[in-house]
Amino acid sequence: MLRKARKTPAKSSAAKAETPALGFDTLCIQGGYDPKVGEPRILPIIQSTTYKYDDIDHVNRIMTLQEFGHKYSRTSNPTVSGFEDRMNLLEGGVAAVATASGQAANLLAIINIVRPGDHILAATQLYGGSFTLINSSLKKLGITASFFDPDATKAEIEKLVLPETRLIFGETIGNPGLSILDFEKLAGIAQKHGIPFIVDNTLATAWLCQPFKHGANIVTYSATKYIDGHATSIGGVVIDGGNFDWTNGKFPDFTTPDPTYNGVVYAEKFPQAAFLVKARSQFLRTFGGCLSPLNAFLFNLGLETLHLRLPRHGENALALASFLEKHPRVAWVNYPGLNAVGKKRIAKYFLHKNGSGILTFGIKGNLDKVRSFVKKLKVAALVVHVADARTGVLHPASSTHAQMNKEQLRAAGISPDMIRVTVGLEDIYDLITDFDQALG
Repeated sequence: MLRKARKTPAKSSAAKAETPALGFDTLCIQGGYDPKVGEPRILPIIQSTTYKYDDIDHVNRIMTLQEFGHKYSRTSNPTVSGFEDRMNLLEGGVAAVATASGQAANLLAIINIVRPGDHILAATQLYGGSFTLINSSLKKLGITASFFDPDATKAEIEKLVLPETRLIFGETIGNPGLSILDFEKLAGIAQKHGIPFIVDNTLATAWLCQPFKHGANIVTYSATKYIDGHATSIGGVVIDGGNFDWTNGKFPDFTTPDPTYNGVVYAEKFPQAAFLVKARSQFLRTFGGCLSPLNAFLFNLGLETLHLRLPRHGENALALASFLEKHPRVAWVNYPGLNAVGKKRIAKYFLHKNGSGILTFGIKGNLDKVRSFVKKLKVAALVVHVADARTGVLHPASSTHAQMNKEQLRAAGISPDMIRVTVGLEDIYDLITDFDQALG
């Protein structure tokens, strides 16, 4: 469903005064769902595949994109739509579509743009699954990729742009390298070459950073992480900023008739949200990968406390990073709030001076020291997950990024001794005590 980024300020016929737009915290709790009199105040779970209609012409209008409505829950569902609308409002886009996972979201965002023979330009510091998708899996579809160091100069990155390059992809906070994107630099390259800039905002969330304000065109999420916040559900989201010109000659799929929808031309019929309507109508319909109503309900519930949880995650992460930085058995610590470049970009691009809840560090000694540390932990746990209420640790080189060779690991900012910590909401004293005894 198409939704404006925020409610249009309405004027009272009596006072002629503008109604102020809702603030971020209010949108977290009430955005995207406006119950009528007698309806549930909480977004309900509509656990149905099917929707009833009385008029075949009405169904035809929906099926041919003349009108929007729910026809089958693979493409839309009232509970899922409520979650999509809230995410869209928080990011300031024009429309959103939810998917079965963060991986599905990134695939949907990319495959909606590229064709066989096209080229992708992506940052080296990516989640392992995203790297594999772009570097390996898409090759089977005839799509190639080049990778750039996020901190490379504009000139160095531009050398990788080819005539067939069709998008730039990066993560607001790289996982697990923790580099913060230089939005101004990358958005400038994308705009100069007439290609969209896609940003995975998973580890930052809209509470910390709203990429559309800094030149991004499409935002993706693994909602499994901070959006859920409690490690209960898997899902993803793609949000359209409505700020890219798909008619510049490089994207014929947006400007030529789609025979599967009676010849609709997306850029003409849906100029505000051509990307999102095409993604939902073509690829979500055909490939599936839709979000379940139950998971949408849980994500929507998670959003209600996003603005309360993220500050605590950041406070705990900074305190733990500061402790580890001084520990005699720790070789190095990386957290955006500790280094000068991270602090500068936080101040420039983030809504709050907070580096999110993820840090990395290395233990002096060999891999056996890492194994010993992990086994001794009592409050924190070894988990293949990130960004929820409970503190967890992971050894990326042997797990999430195990498919990379040594050169690729170095480019991604991953060393053999790296431990990634997803800092939870526990008492910081308990966390520091736990890490201290495990390091002993």
